[in-house]
Amino acid sequence: MAVFNKFNQFVEDVTEKVHNLQADTLKVMLTNSPPVATYSIKATLTEIVAGNGYTAGGTQATLVSSAQTSGVYKLVLNDVVFTASGGTIGPFRYAVLYNDTPTSPADPLIGWWDYASSVTLNDTESFTVDYDPTSGVLTLT
Repeated sequence: MAVFNKFNQFVEDVTEKVHNLQADTLKVMLTNSPPVATYSIKATLTEIVAGNGYTAGGTQATLVSSAQTSGVYKLVLNDVVFTASGGTIGPFRYAVLYNDTPTSPADPLIGWWDYASSVTLNDTESFTVDYDPTSGVLTLT
Protein backbone atom coordinates (compact mmCIF):
# COMPACT_ATOMS: atom_id res chain seq x y z
CA MET A 1 0.00 0.00 0.00
CA ALA A 2 1.29 3.45 -0.90
CA VAL A 3 2.22 5.74 1.98
CA PHE A 4 1.11 9.37 2.27
CA ASN A 5 3.93 11.95 2.07
CA LYS A 6 3.20 15.58 2.91
CA PHE A 7 4.64 18.59 1.15
CA ASN A 8 6.60 20.77 3.60
CA GLN A 9 4.72 23.95 2.68
CA PHE A 10 1.43 22.35 3.70
CA VAL A 11 2.39 22.73 7.38
CA GLU A 12 2.88 26.49 7.02
CA ASP A 13 -0.17 26.85 4.78
CA VAL A 14 -2.38 25.30 7.47
CA THR A 15 -1.18 27.83 10.05
CA GLU A 16 -1.66 30.75 7.65
CA LYS A 17 -5.29 29.90 6.72
CA VAL A 18 -4.55 28.85 3.14
CA HIS A 19 -6.55 25.63 3.60
CA ASN A 20 -10.07 25.02 4.87
CA LEU A 21 -9.97 21.25 4.54
CA GLN A 22 -13.63 20.91 5.48
CA ALA A 23 -14.94 23.29 2.81
CA ASP A 24 -12.34 23.67 0.02
CA THR A 25 -12.27 21.59 -3.16
CA LEU A 26 -9.54 18.97 -2.83
CA LYS A 27 -8.41 17.12 -5.94
CA VAL A 28 -6.15 14.22 -6.84
CA MET A 29 -4.01 14.48 -9.95
CA LEU A 30 -1.69 11.89 -11.49
CA THR A 31 1.94 12.37 -12.45
CA ASN A 32 4.85 10.19 -13.47
CA SER A 33 7.41 12.78 -12.32
CA PRO A 34 8.62 12.40 -8.74
CA PRO A 35 7.17 15.01 -6.36
CA VAL A 36 9.66 16.77 -4.10
CA ALA A 37 8.76 17.64 -0.49
CA THR A 38 9.85 21.26 -1.04
CA TYR A 39 7.32 21.85 -3.85
CA SER A 40 4.46 24.12 -2.81
CA ILE A 41 2.02 24.52 -5.73
CA LYS A 42 0.55 22.24 -8.41
CA ALA A 43 2.27 24.15 -11.25
CA THR A 44 5.65 22.73 -10.11
CA LEU A 45 4.49 19.22 -11.09
CA THR A 46 4.11 17.68 -14.54
CA GLU A 47 0.64 16.19 -14.79
CA ILE A 48 -0.08 13.28 -17.12
CA VAL A 49 -1.83 14.12 -20.38
CA ALA A 50 -5.60 14.49 -20.14
CA GLY A 51 -7.84 12.16 -22.13
CA ASN A 52 -9.34 8.68 -22.19
CA GLY A 53 -11.16 9.26 -18.90
CA TYR A 54 -8.53 11.40 -17.18
CA THR A 55 -9.45 15.07 -16.81
CA ALA A 56 -6.80 17.81 -16.59
CA GLY A 57 -6.45 18.80 -12.95
CA GLY A 58 -7.50 15.37 -11.76
CA THR A 59 -10.60 14.29 -9.86
CA GLN A 60 -12.27 15.82 -6.84
CA ALA A 61 -11.79 13.98 -3.57
CA THR A 62 -15.09 14.24 -1.69
CA LEU A 63 -15.16 14.78 2.05
CA VAL A 64 -16.34 12.09 4.46
CA SER A 65 -15.33 13.92 7.65
CA SER A 66 -13.09 16.66 8.93
CA ALA A 67 -13.00 16.65 12.71
CA GLN A 68 -10.91 17.00 15.85
CA THR A 69 -11.13 14.67 18.84
CA SER A 70 -8.98 15.08 21.98
CA GLY A 71 -6.62 17.42 20.14
CA VAL A 72 -6.12 15.20 17.09
CA TYR A 73 -7.56 16.37 13.75
CA LYS A 74 -8.38 13.75 11.11
CA LEU A 75 -9.30 14.28 7.45
CA VAL A 76 -11.25 11.41 5.85
CA LEU A 77 -12.01 11.43 2.12
CA ASN A 78 -13.85 9.05 -0.18
CA ASP A 79 -11.60 6.98 -2.43
CA VAL A 80 -10.85 8.50 -5.84
CA VAL A 81 -11.23 6.18 -8.84
CA PHE A 82 -9.73 6.76 -12.29
CA THR A 83 -11.13 4.63 -15.14
CA ALA A 84 -9.68 4.49 -18.65
CA SER A 85 -12.27 4.95 -21.37
CA GLY A 86 -11.52 4.88 -25.09
CA GLY A 87 -7.78 4.33 -24.63
CA THR A 88 -5.05 4.30 -22.00
CA ILE A 89 -4.35 6.56 -19.03
CA GLY A 90 -0.74 7.03 -17.99
CA PRO A 91 1.83 6.02 -17.29
CA PHE A 92 1.77 7.49 -13.77
CA ARG A 93 3.43 6.53 -10.50
CA TYR A 94 2.25 9.25 -8.12
CA ALA A 95 -1.17 10.48 -6.97
CA VAL A 96 -1.00 14.05 -5.66
CA LEU A 97 -3.55 15.67 -3.35
CA TYR A 98 -3.91 19.44 -3.71
CA ASN A 99 -6.35 22.22 -2.85
CA ASP A 100 -8.10 23.63 -5.92
CA THR A 101 -9.86 26.48 -4.06
CA PRO A 102 -7.22 29.10 -3.06
CA THR A 103 -6.11 31.61 -5.69
CA SER A 104 -3.09 32.92 -3.78
CA PRO A 105 -1.19 30.73 -3.77
CA ALA A 106 -2.97 28.92 -6.59
CA ASP A 107 -3.48 25.17 -6.11
CA PRO A 108 -1.37 24.61 -2.98
CA LEU A 109 -0.08 21.07 -2.54
CA ILE A 110 -0.97 18.86 0.41
CA GLY A 111 0.69 15.47 -0.15
CA TRP A 112 1.31 12.53 -2.46
CA TRP A 113 1.35 8.74 -2.66
CA ASP A 114 4.14 6.80 -4.40
CA TYR A 115 2.97 3.53 -5.96
CA ALA A 116 6.59 2.25 -6.39
CA SER A 117 6.37 1.73 -10.16
CA SER A 118 4.62 3.31 -13.12
CA VAL A 119 1.06 2.26 -13.88
CA THR A 120 -0.74 2.42 -17.23
CA LEU A 121 -4.47 1.79 -17.33
CA ASN A 122 -5.74 0.05 -20.44
CA ASP A 123 -9.23 0.79 -21.77
CA THR A 124 -11.88 -0.02 -19.10
CA GLU A 125 -9.30 -0.62 -16.32
CA SER A 126 -9.62 1.33 -13.08
CA PHE A 127 -7.17 2.58 -10.47
CA THR A 128 -8.30 3.51 -6.95
CA VAL A 129 -6.51 5.95 -4.70
CA ASP A 130 -7.58 4.09 -1.56
CA TYR A 131 -7.77 6.15 1.63
CA ASP A 132 -7.82 4.48 5.03
CA PRO A 133 -11.32 5.14 6.41
CA THR A 134 -10.11 4.62 10.00
CA SER A 135 -6.86 6.59 10.03
CA GLY A 136 -7.98 9.07 7.38
CA VAL A 137 -5.87 10.74 4.73
CA LEU A 138 -3.96 12.72 7.31
CA THR A 139 -3.94 13.55 10.99
CA LEU A 140 -2.68 16.67 12.74
CA THR A 141 -1.67 16.57 16.40
